[in-house]
Amino acid sequence: MSVNQLTSEQSLTSDSHLDLETDVLVIGGGPAGAWAAYNAVASGARVILVDKGYCGSSGATASGGTSVWYVANPDQREMAMASREALGGFLSERDWMERVLDRTHANLHQLGGWGYPFPSNQQGQPYYPSLQQGAEYMRLMRKQVKKAGVQILDHSPALELLVDQTGAVAGAKGIRRQAGGRWTVRAAAVVIATGGCAFLSKALGCNVLTGDGYLMAAEAGAEMSGMEFSNSYALTPAFASVTKGAFYRWATFTYEDGTVIEGAGSQRGRSIIAKTLLTQPVYSSLHETPEEIRAWMRTIQHNFFLPFDRKGIDPFTQRFPVTLRLEGTVRGTGGIRIIDNSCATSVLGLYAAGDAATRELICGGFTGGGSYNAAWAMSSGYWSGQAAANYTRQLGAKANQRQVHSVGQAAVSSDSNHTFNPQEVIQATQAEVLPYDRNLFRTEQGLSDSLGRLHSLWREVRHSTAPSDSQVLPAREAAAMVATARWMYTSAQARKETRGMHKHQDYPQQDANQQYRLISGGLDTVWAKPEQEIVNKELVTL
Repeated sequence: MSVNQLTSEQSLTSDSHLDLETDVLVIGGGPAGAWAAYNAVASGARVILVDKGYCGSSGATASGGTSVWYVANPDQREMAMASREALGGFLSERDWMERVLDRTHANLHQLGGWGYPFPSNQQGQPYYPSLQQGAEYMRLMRKQVKKAGVQILDHSPALELLVDQTGAVAGAKGIRRQAGGRWTVRAAAVVIATGGCAFLSKALGCNVLTGDGYLMAAEAGAEMSGMEFSNSYALTPAFASVTKGAFYRWATFTYEDGTVIEGAGSQRGRSIIAKTLLTQPVYSSLHETPEEIRAWMRTIQHNFFLPFDRKGIDPFTQRFPVTLRLEGTVRGTGGIRIIDNSCATSVLGLYAAGDAATRELICGGFTGGGSYNAAWAMSSGYWSGQAAANYTRQLGAKANQRQVHSVGQAAVSSDSNHTFNPQEVIQATQAEVLPYDRNLFRTEQGLSDSLGRLHSLWREVRHSTAPSDSQVLPAREAAAMVATARWMYTSAQARKETRGMHKHQDYPQQDANQQYRLISGGLDTVWAKPEQEIVNKELVTL
């Protein structure tokens, strides 16, 4: 149903303010949000989904496609789980891994039943680990979500959450970018599926991933987890935004004169590439790719080759310049902390899914593109939608008659007349998080210096508003990026070791005494603590 097709439960006031009521509100229309919406309806709830862009075409998956962590053979699961534990710093949990593998297996086969065109493997069977036709995947998810009865509000970004008198989340407010005006949705439960934060680094499909969900959740009282694992940089041709890294396993990396860069690689040698890029260009070639695989590569990741085709470059025989683009928590593992199998946060009525939620439970401190994150998106989306629907039933029919108020702060609510320039704040934040020698190669001094500047930025935006109505969204995005960077670097400063993707130059070794997850939070005063300290405190208050 479109925003122009109003039911008896909706009213459009004279100032173009859309007022809605529902059981479950899903914020975000990527894979996690789509699965959450679909399963919430399947569990008996009325659902509204709001998307910053157009559900089905915006976001990283729709733009680029993805691989998926899929292990069909039960005998191979032990190896699949163990293979990444050390890489992630031993912070993952087997129970969660097994749950995700089971749920992903079921969801992918359901996708096949709906008609998703999985490619065939070399034996002619459906190759379920590939959702590389991202546009087709998300078109199909939109179709199924609408068919199930979900009301979708496209181009309707959420700006702030609503809570009741007890602090439980009870809906959200936002703007209508195309239709004009604003919207308010009262809901018994909310699922945040807004994706991660890539700091507008121009990585493909990440222009809508600015950490908005993190900020909204934190304003309602939720915490983050694993935010130090947020410095993921993806390989891409220097002339493109496509951050597909799988095929670089066959790549050779060279200096401008053609000399091979010793130790450079797409995974364990990526730091060497970054260090080289600090002073000079880096070139790559995929000439070591086996002949029998080259044609197959185009069938499963055709969009990887589009930038090369446009430039007239054959990546199998010609060198091309590469760079590293920050994807932050999109390919990292940090996000909103969840407290149980339902993907609930520590705030009643609020659930988190996909890249908006921490992926440490299955990845620890390292993941990368697609695969685990894609499996997590469809699994956590499925569980959070079901749990939100169940929570709605517990509240009863009067859930949407509660007295509510908004909790949005920076850039949306201020007693001051002071305004700020969103683009200037975004650029200042990018200057702290995009450079390799600040974010990838971390030091005590560098973290302290960056945090000092980021705290100043926060003080600027905290009690300020957007300069105009047209700047409300970029102003809110700017505030979210500043907040995200502060949680990232505060957590990084607290983890005085090197673990997973967190590389601390002053503490280059992994410390067995720090084998724990770090929880972070706070707005005006940011903090980071070992998870057990938070859990113990919660147990005391029960």
